[in-house]
Amino acid sequence: MASSDRELPPHRLAAVIGSPVAHSLSPAIHRAAFNAAGVDWSYVAFDVEPGSASEALAAMRALGIGGLSVTMPHKTDMARLVDRLDPAAAALHTVNTVSWDGDQLVGSSTDGAGFVASLIDAGVEIAGARVAVIGAGGAARSVIDALARAGAPGITVLNRSHDRAEQAAALAPAATVGIVTDVSRADIVVNATSVGMGVAPAEAGDDDLPCPPELLHAGHIVADLVYHPLETAWLQRAADLGATTVDGLGMLVHQAALQQRIWLGDDAVIDTTAMRLAAEAALAAS
Repeated sequence: MASSDRELPPHRLAAVIGSPVAHSLSPAIHRAAFNAAGVDWSYVAFDVEPGSASEALAAMRALGIGGLSVTMPHKTDMARLVDRLDPAAAALHTVNTVSWDGDQLVGSSTDGAGFVASLIDAGVEIAGARVAVIGAGGAARSVIDALARAGAPGITVLNRSHDRAEQAAALAPAATVGIVTDVSRADIVVNATSVGMGVAPAEAGDDDLPCPPELLHAGHIVADLVYHPLETAWLQRAADLGATTVDGLGMLVHQAALQQRIWLGDDAVIDTTAMRLAAEAALAAS
């Protein structure tokens, strides 16, 4: 049941909560989406201190806030606080979206599905693809879960900590722990770490690359979850080798588009082009 099934006032407020949150691109992306959909919704950012997710959820109930985007450090806490979880959020024990279903607050996770949607938008076939995921943190876990749900038959998890790699791989029957040289045998290679964030390609060294670029080749699809800079040094090296590249802004836009659909309903107009342009403008201005 979508949020539109509930009796709501004509004007609605949605918000992103996190700490820090001033840098978030979410307000620009969601405002563009609401404008394109022609709905009377507003979107703001609330800096909510660590450990205060319960207060934010209470405010959502008390004020009738239409939806929440949840970012660090509240994703895990929110999974314990909502009334129920969608399947991805239940598997990951993390929530990035809160919506209404009647009088219940539902926690969802759209990050991984947003990444899959960004690949599909770029013309990438996931079914039948062998995927190497570099990283085992929250972003990597959401990507592994979503890739498995999308039909990827083989997912290799690469991480410095073997224990964390095993925990991430346990999310999907198709996932196993591998070593860095497995990158060369994959069809899709994903950087799901923060390596390269904030580093200009011209200034990047070996430590700013998630894997040695010599493991990449022209047949690869190389995706980076980092979107600042938009073209990371790693994506630049991959492109120079002839690989197809997918930047991290696509995941951010598409996970927000999925949030919009949850809040507004399946019949809502979701303009990902307008959302992407707003994100690019906000990123350029930051």
